[in-house]
Amino acid sequence: MAKGLDEIDIKILKHLQKEGRAQRNQLAEIVHLSVPSVSERMRKLEEKKLITDYRAILDGKLFNFDITAFVFVEVDGSDNYPKFIERTTNEPEVLECHSITGDGSHILKIRTENTDSFEKLLSRIQSWDGVSKSRSNVVLSSFKETTELPIEKTIDPK
Repeated sequence: MAKGLDEIDIKILKHLQKEGRAQRNQLAEIVHLSVPSVSERMRKLEEKKLITDYRAILDGKLFNFDITAFVFVEVDGSDNYPKFIERTTNEPEVLECHSITGDGSHILKIRTENTDSFEKLLSRIQSWDGVSKSRSNVVLSSFKETTELPIEKTIDPK
C-alpha cells in the first residue's frame, strides 16, 4: 500500500491515469487547491516513485500492429534468466515480460504487424539460450486494455 496518500493525492493520481497530459491548473480546479500546491504534491508523488512516467498510449492497429499475442515461455535454469530478460528488453515487439507460476516460467505480451512477423519473432525467441518451450495465444479481439490501477482502495480508513 502506498502510505501517506490522502484523498487529494488519490484524486490527482486517478485523473493523471485517465489524462496524463492534464495541466496543473486543471488538476488544481479538480482538487480545489492552488497550482503551486498541486505542483508540490506531484513533485512528492514523483519523488516517492508513485508516478514513474508520463507517456502516450498509441492504438497499435493504426500503426499496422495487427497481431497481439501472449507467449508462454519456459526458460531452463536460473542461469539463463538474466540473458532471457535482457533479450526481451531489447526486442521492441515484446511489450511486457512477466515471471510467472504455472505453465511456463515467463509470459510475454507481443504486438507485431502480421502473422509473418509474428512467426519470425517466435523463431527468434525459441532460439534464445535456455528457451526450451513456448506456447502462443493470439488475441482475436480485446474488450478491455488499461493501465489504470484502482488506487482508491489504497486509502486507509480512519
